[in-house]
Amino acid sequence: MYGRMLDKRKQPTREEMAAYCGGNSELFAALDEWLARTYRTERKIAFPYGNNYGWGIAHRKKKKLMCYIFAEEGAFTVMMRLTDKQFETAYPRLRDYAREYIDRKYPCGDGGWIHYRVTDREQLADAETLLALKCL
Repeated sequence: MYGRMLDKRKQPTREEMAAYCGGNSELFAALDEWLARTYRTERKIAFPYGNNYGWGIAHRKKKKLMCYIFAEEGAFTVMMRLTDKQFETAYPRLRDYAREYIDRKYPCGDGGWIHYRVTDREQLADAETLLALKCL
C-alpha cells in the first residue's frame, strides 16, 4: 500500500503519475495544477534523494523549492519545509490529521519538514493551506 514509482529508468509523465494515484488521481492533478496556476511555480519531474523517494514533481519559485509531490499507489505525499512561524499560523486552521504531521515534523533550522500524505479532499485542502503560506 502506498508504494511509490521507483523505476529510475523510465521517467513518467504527469498524467502517468496521476493515474498511478488510482482513486486520488484527480486530487494529485488538482494540487499540481493549483500550484502552477495560483503561484506560478515551475514544475519539473525528478527522481530526488536516492532510491526510496521515487518519482515526484518539484514545484519551485525563483529556483526555491516549494514542495515535492510524490505519486503513490492510492495516494500521494507532499514533502514541504515550512518555518515554525508558518506552521504556527496554519495550525489552528488545520484538521487533526494535518496537525499530527506538524507535531511529528523533522526539525530543520527554524522550522521543519513534513511528508504529508493525501488520501481525500479534506487532506488536500489542508495541504493547500500549508502551501499557501509557503508560496507567499
